[in-house]
Amino acid sequence: MTENKRNSLLLATDLDGTFLAGDDEEKNKLYRLISESHHMDLVFVTGRGLQTVTPLFVLPEIPRPSYIICDVGATLVQGETLEPVKEVVSEIENLWPGPAKIYEVFSKIKGLTYQDVPMERRSSYFYNSDTDFEEVHYKAGQLGVDLIISHGKYIDVLPKGVNKGTTLQKLVNLLNVDTDNILVAGDTLNDLSLFKTGYKGVAVGGSEPGLLEATAKLENVYHAQKTGTGGILEAMGFYQLGIELN
Repeated sequence: MTENKRNSLLLATDLDGTFLAGDDEEKNKLYRLISESHHMDLVFVTGRGLQTVTPLFVLPEIPRPSYIICDVGATLVQGETLEPVKEVVSEIENLWPGPAKIYEVFSKIKGLTYQDVPMERRSSYFYNSDTDFEEVHYKAGQLGVDLIISHGKYIDVLPKGVNKGTTLQKLVNLLNVDTDNILVAGDTLNDLSLFKTGYKGVAVGGSEPGLLEATAKLENVYHAQKTGTGGILEAMGFYQLGIELN
């Protein structure tokens, strides 16, 4: 790592509802801006597992990210090689009790249904009106794991202290990025940790009401009117980030 700060704009964005959303004209405008700019780095920050992110790369219009943070922050890989960023991932791995232990405990809780999707160092469940949240939080405390509840139906079980925001901060420190040149974007409560980093942020149009409420008093978060990529472009103009949008 060099001592000089990286001066490129770093866009760290959620995928579903954010970077993959918006009308086609706005998508094409943002994607082209990223692809053609020599002063912009892209980081995907998603709740998806890596196996469900990589199929996006067959789409020619999707810019290749420099890094991918997936599994709600539990995985960090290089965008080109998909190799884990060991300095960060090894720390996360040491905090994880393992999927078998999580499944053994959480699958016995009333109202939880396991999500059988590709994921690493996290476990995800659907919850419903019958879910015993007191038991959920008690078991999480016993196991030393964190919970992220979002969309009115999802519970992500993560290593203690690990989320999208903390993993992004570790990457930013590793790359020595100037924090004034970072923009984070999201639309659900599992993106809240991105905004709590203090970096410039945008909750795109159509964001989950709980996220809008949680970020209402955060001075670093802009609430966009436009959805998805349109909201990201709107925020770039609002923050006057110096990127040519025409």
